[in-house]
Amino acid sequence: MSLDQATDAETKETWILTRDEKFNFRAAHWADLHGLLYSALPQDIFLLGNLFLSFSVSDDKNSVKVKAKIIQTGEIVEIVGDLLIAADGCLSLIRQTFLPHLKLRYSGYCAWRGVLDFSGNENSETILGLRGAYPDLGKCLYFDLGTATHSVLYELLNNRINWIWYSNQPEPELKGSSVTMKVSREMIEKMQDDAEKVCVPELARVMKETSEPFINVIYDREPLEQIFWDNVVLIGDAAHPTTPHGVRSTNMSLVDSYVLGKCLEKWGAKNLHQALEEYQSIRLPVTSKQVLHARKMGQVKQGLVLPNGKRFDPKNASPEECEVLQQKTCLSLLGFL
Repeated sequence: MSLDQATDAETKETWILTRDEKFNFRAAHWADLHGLLYSALPQDIFLLGNLFLSFSVSDDKNSVKVKAKIIQTGEIVEIVGDLLIAADGCLSLIRQTFLPHLKLRYSGYCAWRGVLDFSGNENSETILGLRGAYPDLGKCLYFDLGTATHSVLYELLNNRINWIWYSNQPEPELKGSSVTMKVSREMIEKMQDDAEKVCVPELARVMKETSEPFINVIYDREPLEQIFWDNVVLIGDAAHPTTPHGVRSTNMSLVDSYVLGKCLEKWGAKNLHQALEEYQSIRLPVTSKQVLHARKMGQVKQGLVLPNGKRFDPKNASPEECEVLQQKTCLSLLGFL
């Protein structure tokens, strides 16, 4: 199930805004999911340790040549294929080739994230306290709203707690090709101090005991009008950068991959354009709506100004207003063949 509650920063009093007993998502750690996918494929298909440099499409549009550098040796290699699938994330370099002037939209907030492994400490004061504050942990996805902030909390397999804490702030300067920022000890300590001011003590303690927390800068953009050019196609965050409030970012990428695979299977390598056309026609309408819905959910939960000029106030929100917080309001993942 999912539960949205609110916390008063001064008194640390919490109250339930809405709950959805029928919410039936299952949580998985990304590393576990990645491992399952990796182990299911033939190991000789992977070219690890290669840094993408550039690509070019042949004049007859029948092949793509990728230039890469072997990191260990510095050697430049070229790889030729029928199709280039760009799964290079929110800051996609391949997308930038086709849309050089495209700008991402900064959401107005960043997300501190971490996973606490409590193996061997199941009965520690921290874990027992957390289960007392969040009694349905293990079968519930918790959203905890504060003033201009909210947190997400849920339990993973193998004695792990995943937490996310969103904080409104000016856009930071990113370096490199990742939306994940490197953090200093000073930044971590400030985060922990700030969390103690607005979160319930039990959650703040979990955040303090988590090793190696990190920051994601949260972006999205207006939906694209197309997601393939010749025999180059975008999937995942490269195709639809989104804020994470629909709890669908990874799911959207997986469905992209599934649908693309089915389209390629249906049409075959000789009809690549038809396969990509069908993939785009199936996925683009769905992901476009999901991106915009997730944006609105983030604005609501972070107390940002909504299109109607108002802000969501958890202290005075009506039951009808709280209903929009539920995950069931998110659009379906459907977009299959």
